[in-house]
Amino acid sequence: MKIGLQIPSFSWPGGDAAIGPTLARIAHDADAAGFDSLWVMDHFFQIRGVGKPEEPMLEGWSALAFMAAHTQTATLGLMVGGIHYRQAALWAKAATTLDVLSGGRSYLGIGAAWNEEESHGLGFPMPPLGVRFEMLEETLQIVQSMWQGERGSGEAFHGRHYQADRLLNSPQVLSKPHPKIIIGGGGEQKTLRLVARYADASNVFGGAEQLAHKFSILRERCEEIDRPFEEIERTNLQSVDLSRESTSQILDRFASLADVGVQHVIFNLVNVSDPRSIEAIARDVVQQIHAIAPRSI
Repeated sequence: MKIGLQIPSFSWPGGDAAIGPTLARIAHDADAAGFDSLWVMDHFFQIRGVGKPEEPMLEGWSALAFMAAHTQTATLGLMVGGIHYRQAALWAKAATTLDVLSGGRSYLGIGAAWNEEESHGLGFPMPPLGVRFEMLEETLQIVQSMWQGERGSGEAFHGRHYQADRLLNSPQVLSKPHPKIIIGGGGEQKTLRLVARYADASNVFGGAEQLAHKFSILRERCEEIDRPFEEIERTNLQSVDLSRESTSQILDRFASLADVGVQHVIFNLVNVSDPRSIEAIARDVVQQIHAIAPRSI
């Protein structure tokens, strides 16, 4: 099983001036500890359930580029990008830039988005959900076209929401055939259909029982278009608090996820700014999680 670290909060000791050095250390230490992936959210205000809107929040692509400079092997991505925050081709260019500068370690994480508070607060137009799903599908089509061949397809695109005269992408991505596209969400009628058609990975919330159901629906969506279900990496987002849960409890929880087919468990770590937290994970958990074999489903 692969292991990823998500960093959802930047409210750390030392205030704003300490964010850069602290993030650099966390990224370096997690990479050295053997984490397969590192993630940040794509938000501009802190989200409910994590903190107050006024708490520090970094722009995602910029943070990932910074983290790339302090890591060597971990893949980097947004968990996950909000479709209406950027124009369609910019998603391709941002993921390409990160991929080239990191030596081929980029994910493109993307979804239909939800946070009206930050959108209205900062002046981002927020279309209705159905429109955002249309924008998401057109963006995925544009991205895939830009990642074709040596410099993109060069073709025009004329959709309902986006118009482009020449889908050129230079430099081209280093990841082959391209960075993994990961779509977040478990909606059975729209999201999982888009995963089946366009994505290389899926991120679905929930525990083992809910995941088993969602993966069965994803398999059906793949069968509808004659795509092998096994081509799609199955990921799940969790939280780990070393002060509340023993190593054996963490491993048992992750093993239950592997039993329903999770291949890549991504978690945020309470008190991640304390160097001892990643040290403990590296010492007690990382190798054991890597040894868990996800069940074929």
